[in-house]
Parts: sequence; structure tokens; C-alpha cells
Amino acid sequence: MKYTVDIHAHTIASTHAYSTVHDYLSVAKSKGMKLFAITDHGPDMADAPHFWHFVNMRVLPRIVDGIGLLRGIEANIKNEYGEIDYFGSYLQELDIVLAGFHEPVFPPSTKEAHTKALINCIESGHVDIITHPGNPKYPIDIDKVAQAAAKHNVALEINNSSFLTSRNGSLHNCTDIARAVKNAGGLLVMGSDSHVAFSLGEFDKSIEVIESVDFPLDRLLNRNPAALLSFLASRGHTTLDEYNVLID
Repeated sequence: MKYTVDIHAHTIASTHAYSTVHDYLSVAKSKGMKLFAITDHGPDMADAPHFWHFVNMRVLPRIVDGIGLLRGIEANIKNEYGEIDYFGSYLQELDIVLAGFHEPVFPPSTKEAHTKALINCIESGHVDIITHPGNPKYPIDIDKVAQAAAKHNVALEINNSSFLTSRNGSLHNCTDIARAVKNAGGLLVMGSDSHVAFSLGEFDKSIEVIESVDFPLDRLLNRNPAALLSFLASRGHTTLDEYNVLID
């Protein structure tokens, strides 16, 4: 099965990334991608774009040459209360909201603290997807987080870059997360976490993890644009009508 939806990509607005929106659109077209999200790091990250970057994503077209472009953010989880660095009515203007732990904002602490932060973030209602929850620097109670995510209709990400260039040692945790989400009745999504356009839509290692636990594909949000858009609508996003042309 070819997956043509990617929910996690960074542009040069996050200055440790190396591609423009135009670069991503060119690669997306060459790979036959149908829908992807620009999700630069939230403003509390040291080299992240300013808050206004996300406010001004309204200038981005949502469809370019038949490819859907979601306006998003990978927010930073700031503390044990699960607060993130983007807030208020501005969140409603985005098409997709990701959030995760990043060391410059939330230094690694204890398993209890990480678990509390993720569950509070999930329960807040502000975040659609938790990114790279398998990071071994942030141990969590996997079953509790999976159950909370399933209860509150939040997806957990299997992050492909965690097996390639970042977060070494994630494989065991990610396999356990995939299994726990399966058992809890929750949702998974694969993200390339691209920091250069060439890796957009690359999920080889994530697919191996998902297949290893026989995860049901009808609960994998990458399976087609309709699946992701339906999920985002169920999360209360009212910004999605322009993407209807992508639904077969």
C-alpha cells in the first residue's frame, strides 16, 4: 500500500531544517503525494519561527496543483500541565496541531512527569497528534498514555525519523506504543518528520513497526486523505472544506 499523506514536515522557518514550501510541493508532486502538513516548531524552540509565522499561515493556499497543503504546527509541550506554546483562538485557524517533547523547552525529567504532561496535553483538547512519543529520553507509562489518547480521540505518531537520524533507541518503545494503541482501540499516524523535502512521505521503518503488531489499517490515519480529514473534522477543525476535492 502506498501512503500519500504525511502530517509532519519542517521548512526553513525552523532554521535547523533545509527546505522551502516550494521544495516540498515539488517533491510531493514527484512522489504522488496527495496531502501533507507543514508543521514547523512552536515559538518556544530556540530557532523556531515567531508566533506570527503561524498566524500568517492564512496566506498559504490549501491546494496547489492538486496537492493538499495543511497549515499546522508542531507545538512544544512546556510543562507537566500539558501546556503548549500556541494558544487561544489562533489554534482554531490551523488545520492540524501536533505537539511533543523537545529538550530545549521541556528537559527530560521522570517517567511520572512525562506521563502526566502527555495525558494533560491529550486531555486539554488543544492537540490532535502527539509526536514521537517513543523517544527513549522521555520514558512514559505507555498503556496509560495510549488509553488516554484513545479516550480523547488523539492520535499517537510513529515517527520515521526516530529510526534514522534522531532519537536513537526508539524502536522498542514505538513497537510497544503501536501495540498499546491497537489494544486501546486508538489511532496511529505515521510522520516523516522531514527536515529536508527529500524525505517527505518516507515511512519504511514506521511501516515495519505497524506491521509487526498487525495494527488495523482502518485506524491508521495515513491510509488516505479522507481518513485524515475526517479525523481532523471530528477534532473540531472547521477549516477543511477546501480539501474536499482530494476525497475520491
